[in-house]
Amino acid sequence: MVRYWGGKLGSVLLSLFLLATATFFLMKAIPGDPFTAEKAVPPEIKAKLMSFYGLDKPVWEQYLIYLKKLVHLDLGMSMKSQYRTVSSIISDSFGFSFRLGIFAIVVSVIVGVGLGIVSAMHHRKLIDGTAMVLAVLGVSVPNFVLASLLQYVFGEELNWFNVAGLNGPLDYVLPVIALSSLPIAYIARLTRSTMLEVLTAEYIKTAKAKGLPNRVIILKHALRNAVLPVLTYLGPMTANIVTGSVIVEEIFGIPGLGQYFVDSVSNRDYTLIMGITLFYAVILMVARLLTDIAYGFVDPRIGFRSRKEVSR
Repeated sequence: MVRYWGGKLGSVLLSLFLLATATFFLMKAIPGDPFTAEKAVPPEIKAKLMSFYGLDKPVWEQYLIYLKKLVHLDLGMSMKSQYRTVSSIISDSFGFSFRLGIFAIVVSVIVGVGLGIVSAMHHRKLIDGTAMVLAVLGVSVPNFVLASLLQYVFGEELNWFNVAGLNGPLDYVLPVIALSSLPIAYIARLTRSTMLEVLTAEYIKTAKAKGLPNRVIILKHALRNAVLPVLTYLGPMTANIVTGSVIVEEIFGIPGLGQYFVDSVSNRDYTLIMGITLFYAVILMVARLLTDIAYGFVDPRIGFRSRKEVSR
């Protein structure tokens, strides 16, 4: 067990190092600097700004300074938000993104698994066909297109919801729908296909022969085995929701981390771009680790085997 988790931790640290290195040099490869867009900045003032942020040093020296700060969990100062550190920007804004993401993940799993079960239980019937049509639409329509459509129809035309901000519980409805549409569709299709296989297994036939209620057979016996592919998808689903929230937050005017990320790219705020990128990477890696742990709880036979072995 110690060897297993040691390998996982080493993989996470190596991935973060490679990501930090790639992000740093990609930022330096972009023409110009964070102060290029500033209007009428005197050369002496620009020189002082470059010196203050260490941008006048050779790239290799900037890289070593960046790694040294990163080891001490220092993400640096924002180059555009005056007197604010990257860590403070993340801590102040991530709460909105976190709540939105958690709601979207919970809705995706509950609705997606529910649709998959209903479709499998009514195979080749109207309910099954309707659910799969909705799943295809969910996969086909990008979340930013759906977000704009929801905002226009239910916000502007019908005036049922606010179109900007998160001032109350109802304000989460439209952004969560936009973020969870694709995961719901994918989970529904995964659950349906695996449930159809599981429902033909011998132990399910035995459970039916014993006279167990259909609800018990589905929830206690079939679903536990059918949900394993869904657990595999939880990592990519988290990535989709986290990265997708960047655009959705911008559309709905949510003061989350996505808004700062978009602004940092347009403003060439190097430290903020690299800080948010690494922060997102940590979230995704933690989600992947939690997925591995969840495998053991759902099926104790899996133990600490890799997911590649499970999928064979």
